[in-house]
Amino acid sequence: MSVTPQTNTTLPELAAALAERDDFVICGHVSPDGDCIGSQLALMHALRSLGKRAVCLLAKDEPIDARLAFLPGADGLVPAALYDGPAATFVAVDVPMRDRMNSAAAHLLDACAFSATVDHHAYDERMTDLAYVDPASASTTMLVWELAGLMGAERGAELATCCYTGLVTDTGRFQYQNTDAAALAAASAMVAAGADAAGVAREIFQSRSLPSVELEALAVERMRFGADGGWALSWVMRDDFDAVGAVKADAEPLIDALRSLRGVRVACMLRDQGDSVRGSFRAKDGTDVAALARTLGGGGHRAAAGFTVSGPMEAAVERIGALLDEALAGTPADAEGERGA
Repeated sequence: MSVTPQTNTTLPELAAALAERDDFVICGHVSPDGDCIGSQLALMHALRSLGKRAVCLLAKDEPIDARLAFLPGADGLVPAALYDGPAATFVAVDVPMRDRMNSAAAHLLDACAFSATVDHHAYDERMTDLAYVDPASASTTMLVWELAGLMGAERGAELATCCYTGLVTDTGRFQYQNTDAAALAAASAMVAAGADAAGVAREIFQSRSLPSVELEALAVERMRFGADGGWALSWVMRDDFDAVGAVKADAEPLIDALRSLRGVRVACMLRDQGDSVRGSFRAKDGTDVAALARTLGGGGHRAAAGFTVSGPMEAAVERIGALLDEALAGTPADAEGERGA
């Protein structure tokens, strides 16, 4: 694993610590993606197979992406602000900092007698008693899969499906640079345990809503390019969501349209939030978009990162375009990264 400032334990030590405890609440970040929800539910299934009480929380009281509703246990997710059950052990998964959990979840974290983190997002500070963070892992669900095995949990079809979903989404259907031998070996083990690879693909990648496709049409219309086609940027406005009847999750796939273009090394998708703009970067070559995001107060992985900036969309478009121009100026494309994209 890659040592991080947060990490203060090993995965076997963490497995032993969790095995001694009960009354678990498991929480991820706001706007949870497939890896976040998959990690939460997989850990819940692992703990319950050991006879423990475990509940998965939503950091924010809002619907999850409808494409993730098929996951076993997704119908039992509880908003942190509404949870009033037992909570002795708090486990944060796929979330590196308190700010990404929202205040209600952070309050529960403080109230629990013991807390732990399992994640693959590097960050400078530790927010729980124990933390195991491995940025080299393609997904947090890969770590949860290993953790479940170390705890002696039953790794059956439900747990495997949740773990495989997190892995296939965080690797972009095994297309991103984080797809390595370890990721493919883990995927194979999950499928062998009962994960339906074709079924997961149908639910996640072949069930977009019509409003999502209509949003993509608007985003494609607005595309901007720079650095001789090295970067592509687009955006969607709040009014666009109302016009086509879309919800926030419908915007998640939009950046893939930009990333898929030949010659584009970095894609950026912006979403209007009223008084601020939420942005996502994706890199196809060796460009470190996490470093770019950090200059904007965000963060993430080298090839995938996010940020939020204050102000109107027009200002954000100009600011991000200039930042991308500067980042890609005079830097040749990583040939290996381009072949693998």
